[in-house]
Amino acid sequence: MTDQTGTELREEVRSRYALAARSVLNPENATSAASCAGPTADPCCAGSASGERENCFGGPLYGEGEIDGLPQEAILASLGCGNPLAVADLREGERVLDLGSGGGIDVLLSARRVGPTGFAYGVDMTDDMLALARANAAKAGARNVDFLKGQIEALPLPDASVDVVISNCVINLSTDKPAVLSEMFRVLVPGGRIGISDVVAEDHMTAADRAAAGSYVGCIAGALSRAEYLAGLAAAGFAQPEVMFTTEAAPGMHSAIIRAVKPGR
Repeated sequence: MTDQTGTELREEVRSRYALAARSVLNPENATSAASCAGPTADPCCAGSASGERENCFGGPLYGEGEIDGLPQEAILASLGCGNPLAVADLREGERVLDLGSGGGIDVLLSARRVGPTGFAYGVDMTDDMLALARANAAKAGARNVDFLKGQIEALPLPDASVDVVISNCVINLSTDKPAVLSEMFRVLVPGGRIGISDVVAEDHMTAADRAAAGSYVGCIAGALSRAEYLAGLAAAGFAQPEVMFTTEAAPGMHSAIIRAVKPGR
């Protein structure tokens, strides 16, 4: 297990993803940037211009034509492990929040789905990623989006302000996951829902097993087990929690779809 403090881990994550953003903003000065790419934390989960990610444990994440028209920089900065939009069932007019929005690909796709009467927010703690996301939104001509600086453990949005929370391979990077789950619950309206893609461990994997399987910044060591995720969602107040494994990320570790709803209406 790592002996780093939560602050040290957070700063390591921030630094790694700032590097990933700078590699897209300034490719001529880029060095290799790690992402949620499994045990070696290599850059294979970074998107190509075509959206193909054949070497990533999630494979190609977006359906045919889904990313057409997006800025190339948004696609290149995509570092996720799934497609939360595919499970969030976004509807016209809804307000959506993406946790750890990075270069903005899922925010821009959400904005398309909810249409001009809806709105999509992104929250990220990395200045370089926020600069990249805002530039991508401007290139895409997206008017129903906003990117906010903040930590997902203390979201910069009021209570009951969004209908849906999505996230793509980010919650496993948090050093205070109960706070993240509580914050998701707080900002959702009654009846709101989550559609999350994340890395999740099988229940037999101890914390030491997860640390041995891969690094924290590589989205492995910090992953919750399936039972821990379900218990955490219930403790935060969510109903109908579901964690469904999809693709293997490492032995005993999987990309997963996480769903739950906030009781009400």
